[in-house]
Amino acid sequence: MHPCTAESLRLPLIDLPIPRTVTMLNGSSPQAGKIWKKATLTFSLDGKQMTETFLICNTGSHAAILGLKWLDAHNPEIDWNLRTLSFPHTTPEHVAIAEEEEADKNPLEGVPPEYHQYAKVFGEEEFNKLPPHRHYDIGIELTEEGPLNSPLYSMTDAKSATLKDWLRDKLKAGKIRPSKSSISLPVMFVPKKDGSRQLVVDYRRLNNQTKKNVYPLPRPDDLMAQLRGAKVFTKLDLRWGYNNVRVKEGDEWKTAFQTKYGLYKSLVMTFGLTNAPAAFQHFMNELFKDLLDVCVIIYLDDILIYSKDDASHTQHIHEVLRRLMENQLFCKASKCTFHVTVLDRTA
Repeated sequence: MHPCTAESLRLPLIDLPIPRTVTMLNGSSPQAGKIWKKATLTFSLDGKQMTETFLICNTGSHAAILGLKWLDAHNPEIDWNLRTLSFPHTTPEHVAIAEEEEADKNPLEGVPPEYHQYAKVFGEEEFNKLPPHRHYDIGIELTEEGPLNSPLYSMTDAKSATLKDWLRDKLKAGKIRPSKSSISLPVMFVPKKDGSRQLVVDYRRLNNQTKKNVYPLPRPDDLMAQLRGAKVFTKLDLRWGYNNVRVKEGDEWKTAFQTKYGLYKSLVMTFGLTNAPAAFQHFMNELFKDLLDVCVIIYLDDILIYSKDDASHTQHIHEVLRRLMENQLFCKASKCTFHVTVLDRTA
């Protein structure tokens, strides 16, 4: 599995007891040939759910590779002409390739009526606009000079079609623009938890030459400790959280990425930039700093509101939604839960 894939899925990396050595087809071992980590992923393929352990290494343009052992264990049917894979006794299906998140048919479905005044927070139209510049724009400070170029990754026709649609939509929203930057890094698709795929830029070379933002992310055990005594909870899921933050004016050229359709730069913070998690956590903490450890805990783009009773909980939700609306931050209603007394594992 590609390291970018494991990072995008937030998979915990496990140390191998003994590092594995990569051997090329010609029998040689590359300089960076040892594999030190593995990760376990549960995924669905052709309607069949399975759990597999992947070694973490550079897989080129592929998000992950299912090897001979997997083929031997599951014995799928492969159509080499159509390039599809299916399992016997099921209808063959292409692996889904999706462009980001689908819009909710009813943006306010599941949102209690007392919060409908914040309809903009759950709407699609406002999210598809370019966010404003803020004090918390992400800057990219390079630590050294040097070329930052990588060759294009190969793509199937289906992925190319999705890429073309993605570029069209982002250009229309003003979130990317054509570029003449000296930087050109490739794009690739990585799988999401629902089996669809997300387009990301392989920023590893840029990240290696970027000064690191050491703003801390909260410890999960510290966050859980704040929930003691709470009786009612609401979970808000920010829609594409990173895209709600602008790239610092003048640094946009450093985000340049190349595709078969041209070179582009991003005007918004994207997944894959080394300082994106720290920058976004800083932004969210500052926005809700007086509510942290009082009625709100935040981990990146997940907001959990907790209270001791329903009356105060309603007030807390109003305050959080008010701040989100004022700061042009948006939620996906179908991924939010309101006024629950039991938290699931994902929360």
